[in-house]
Amino acid sequence: MKRIIALISIAGALVLTGCSSISSAATVGSEKISQATVQTSIDTVLAERATVDTSQMTNLETGAALNRSQLRFHLIVALLGAVGKDAKVTVTKAEIDTRRASIISQIGGAAALPKALVGAGIASVDLDAYLELILTSEKISAAAVAAGVDQSTVGDEIQKLVVAKAQELKVTVNPRYGTWDSVNGDVIAVDSASPAASTAATP
Repeated sequence: MKRIIALISIAGALVLTGCSSISSAATVGSEKISQATVQTSIDTVLAERATVDTSQMTNLETGAALNRSQLRFHLIVALLGAVGKDAKVTVTKAEIDTRRASIISQIGGAAALPKALVGAGIASVDLDAYLELILTSEKISAAAVAAGVDQSTVGDEIQKLVVAKAQELKVTVNPRYGTWDSVNGDVIAVDSASPAASTAATP
């Protein structure tokens, strides 16, 4: 969940192993996340790094870590989207546009957006999906608080919902990217998989 919360909090600063289809990076239930989709995110992130000054950015991911983080993003989008659908949460294009404008204003204008996205590890092609993710998370959080969940624990509750949804739908991850940690709801390196994650990798 720390990965999920870290991803969601960026806005403020700006699966079972094995895959059913060789062309899929991962699947969430019947939804497939293609390798082409993930590769587009990876290629865009790398290309956009070349257009800004990254000399002060010491935490930029590369290699396998970058591959996992981009797949993780698409998995979180799918899983939190499914949780939001269950909660009858919807996000409109107008809300996405408004949030984008707000972020651009906060960071000092559109010219600053490319560098902000590079620093956050978000591909520009994924910005709308990212904003929808943020808005969905905020609406789920607000609903949870309205239902009596303490504000300080709402992140943990979202974690539980995402992990439960992943277990319900069954997540598979192409070994090229890593393995699915079903306990924590995360994509991790194969060599760092816990016994629990390894056990969960058996269909």
